[in-house]
Amino acid sequence: MSTTAVSAQPEPMPLDDVDLADNDRFVDGETPWRMFHTLRENDPVHWQPEPEPNSGFWALTRHADIVAVDRDPETFTSTRFTNLEELDDDQIAIRRSMLETDGMRHVALRRLLQKQFTPRAIAEYGTFLRGLTAKTLDAALPKGTFDFVREISADFPINVLARMLDVPDSDTEKLIDWGNRIIGNTDPDYADVLLHSAESEQYRDLPFRSPASLEVFAYGRELAERRRGGAGTDLVSRLVNQTPADGVPLTQADFDNYFLLLVVAGNETTRHAISHTMLALMQHPEQMARLRDDLSIMPDAVEEFLRWASPVYHFRRTATRDAELGGKRIREGDKVVLWFASGNRDEAVFEDPYRFDVTRKNVDHVTFGKGGPHFCLGNALARLEMRIMFEELLPRIADIRLAGDVSRVRSNFVNGIKELPVTVTLA
Repeated sequence: MSTTAVSAQPEPMPLDDVDLADNDRFVDGETPWRMFHTLRENDPVHWQPEPEPNSGFWALTRHADIVAVDRDPETFTSTRFTNLEELDDDQIAIRRSMLETDGMRHVALRRLLQKQFTPRAIAEYGTFLRGLTAKTLDAALPKGTFDFVREISADFPINVLARMLDVPDSDTEKLIDWGNRIIGNTDPDYADVLLHSAESEQYRDLPFRSPASLEVFAYGRELAERRRGGAGTDLVSRLVNQTPADGVPLTQADFDNYFLLLVVAGNETTRHAISHTMLALMQHPEQMARLRDDLSIMPDAVEEFLRWASPVYHFRRTATRDAELGGKRIREGDKVVLWFASGNRDEAVFEDPYRFDVTRKNVDHVTFGKGGPHFCLGNALARLEMRIMFEELLPRIADIRLAGDVSRVRSNFVNGIKELPVTVTLA
């Protein structure tokens, strides 16, 4: 197996060289961690200027500050949007999804599908997931050399989503393509139009300014039309045949944005977490061997996988009033950005945080958020998908190593791997 080691701690970076707004800093797999390390050490509540049309933001990089803000939606709201893009009131109203609501409306929207994502409900997918994993691995592993992302990481979670939406397997390629184009709106390999380019202005009212959103909306509306008034139990049927608990029905825009959130969140994050985990195991063959020798430790290992992978770099909040954080004065209206990936390497919480350790206990990561109202709805599904994937994969392979360069998404939002070429020897 590959013996390529990952450096235990990032090389120091001068504070003046840190620029979290520069998407080009997020493509080499090293610079982001150097920047986060410098900020935690020297300026954990850091003012980050941004190029126009944005106005800058406060970057929170310590675990404790991230958790505190995530648990205080009254002071740090999601209703002004959760990405770095700054929107006017009309854009916010048009684009608003469950992510961009707080209070009772957020609770009501969340409850529409909450029962379908409880650990008990998700556990019922176990047999299906093992069968799907076997099918995915049966197709990929005999190829010997292949792109792990395309053949395994992307293929697996999108097929789970297809089942939950009750759409044919033949549609999965479309779902993957839409997720790439929407989330990859700052990556020229993925985006139809790059965010903040002159061309993107015509798509200013669409999520992520991506024209792919229109294709997702059309697809979701067609599903909704067929299932409205029926007795289906899929996610679309539940959205169109229920009224939120606050008594306010979903508008067309509410449904569109909810459906798009399912398509994107249901694939992108788990896909990238699986890819990062496979890369980490190749770079730490002794950890892979420990797992292969004792698969019973997989539940704890999955928490370490999630901490290490940190598939979403950040989410944003907006201050509703003046506040103080880390000795800095936050003004009403300021953007406050929670860098979850940095929190997952905080030395104050994780012993030797740059050590990938599948036996690490009590992994207090913030990958899904931490105790706040926006805690990831799909966390139980992601955990089960990752556990089953590696329980099924590791016993099948005698050796796996990189077969080329790792290509990463150009984004300071999603910590994604585009290509992970591997060569596998079967057990």
